[in-house]
Amino acid sequence: MQYTPHRHPPAASRRRTRGSGPRPWRTRAGPAATGPPVLSSGVRQPRAHSNFFLHLDSLSLSLLVHASSPPSRSDTWSSSRPFQQIRKRRGLQRVREEGGDGGVGVLRGVEEMAAAAKEAGPSGCSGRAVLVTGGAGYIGSHAVLQLLTAGFRVVVVDSLANSSEIALRRVRALAGEHAKNLAFHKADIRDKDGLEKVFASARFDAVIHFAGLKAVGESVQKPLLYYDHNVVGTINLLEIMAAHGCKKLVFSSSAAVYGSPKNSPCMEDFPLIPHNPYGRTKLMAEEICRDIYHSDPEWSIILLRYFNPVGAHPSGYVGEDPCGTPNNLMPFVQQIAVGRRPSLTIFGNNYATKDGTGVRDYIHVVDLAEGHLFALRKLFDSSSNIGCEAYNLGTGKGTSVLEIVNAFEKASGKKIPLVMGQRRPGDAEVLFSSPAKAERELHWKAKYGITEMCRDLWNWASKHPYGYAASESPKLNGSSR
Repeated sequence: MQYTPHRHPPAASRRRTRGSGPRPWRTRAGPAATGPPVLSSGVRQPRAHSNFFLHLDSLSLSLLVHASSPPSRSDTWSSSRPFQQIRKRRGLQRVREEGGDGGVGVLRGVEEMAAAAKEAGPSGCSGRAVLVTGGAGYIGSHAVLQLLTAGFRVVVVDSLANSSEIALRRVRALAGEHAKNLAFHKADIRDKDGLEKVFASARFDAVIHFAGLKAVGESVQKPLLYYDHNVVGTINLLEIMAAHGCKKLVFSSSAAVYGSPKNSPCMEDFPLIPHNPYGRTKLMAEEICRDIYHSDPEWSIILLRYFNPVGAHPSGYVGEDPCGTPNNLMPFVQQIAVGRRPSLTIFGNNYATKDGTGVRDYIHVVDLAEGHLFALRKLFDSSSNIGCEAYNLGTGKGTSVLEIVNAFEKASGKKIPLVMGQRRPGDAEVLFSSPAKAERELHWKAKYGITEMCRDLWNWASKHPYGYAASESPKLNGSSR
């Protein structure tokens, strides 16, 4: 059916107890082994530890974050039960002079985010409460950090099925003095009673809805699972929002709703013809949002259609940590660079493009997260009659698969072995966005290019070759993966 829209941190202590014997090491790939494994790339897996140093922000402080076990009630925590200890170590100028991406890298990331928050977060938004579903995920955790830095009070709901609570702890550390404004509930949006309890605990001014499944291939194999999470879960959320009088929503949609358009750049008014169950669940959720607005004009809804998120927070402490086999290009590439996978298969090298590989619009995850801040500003602008509007979030530039792989090789110094495969049915030859509408109406524009995306992605991957779980004490993982 066709639709037409109406970074050296101080090293961890190496002291060991005499006679303690070999220390067990855990990796996501298997049971305990003796000695820290050295990956084929030469990257040594980080020792499991519970201390990491972060040199931070406008208070000219360096934070010593000492992570302890979570509260006995692991399903809910907030800033009233802190997990960290803050100690003044050195001034801002000394941090700058020392160098090393464990210091300046983190500082740079926080300074950039603070500048973005100052630009995007108007005074009228400060102190407002926002519920973020899926806020422990890749994009969600970056957005939560943006919101906190801008002065919002944030409550995160996440089932942790495909995310890590460690990400939120890192966010709290990076947020510094704003960490007091973050709370977390472990809950599934398909659990209506659990969601109701969250809404009964606080009054929310708006909701950002990230929660859902996003693997295209898996959606083909398990369509009902995707309709259950992405459609039923969204309906539950909207019903409870309405019951509690919260009618401002930013919805995480996808460029997958366009399918394979004949032309690029892709505009918001292009025909919506998704090619897979994942794309169809996103389109169905969009249509539900439009129908709700038409039935009740008090609703204000912004649909953000993402293109291809890449990168990590510039600090290297928050990034993408997919469970199982990655479904997107760059997480797969980073795993090859650290020695977890042997090679990259490129699906099709005979397209009518400059190097024969498919062209896509890649956007830095920090830019993408910032887009949500600008969307909230639009929602809280009482002079705007928003209705239900869709916006593309992309750079407006197409980059081929080989171009982005080459850029990552340059950033990481690692060679990515390639295997050329056949085209996959339904893959578009060229697909990139026109972000003109978002620039014009949300006053948002992507600032970072492929070089920054690859630099920050490698900063994250080199620090966390096995993701969050291998970089923290098992007590802190909060999951069995």
